[in-house]
Amino acid sequence: MAWIKVVEPEEATGALKQEYDVARERAGRVFNILKVQSLNPDALQASMQMYRATMFGSSGLSRAEREMLATVVSWANHCFY
Repeated sequence: MAWIKVVEPEEATGALKQEYDVARERAGRVFNILKVQSLNPDALQASMQMYRATMFGSSGLSRAEREMLATVVSWANHCFY
């Protein structure tokens, strides 16, 4: 298994802490997919902006359809998080 240095939520400060706080509000926890970006808070923030635009922005797909697509793609890629 690979090992990647991460900043845990209780150690986060500044912009990283803000992103972690938003993640906790949204999902109740900070998932590893966010933690692996923790050494570069700017990249994490950009990634989350893209996620929010994709999942909540204007689209021809409903929110439910977008979630369904994300779930199917994750399943097909054996990503269970």
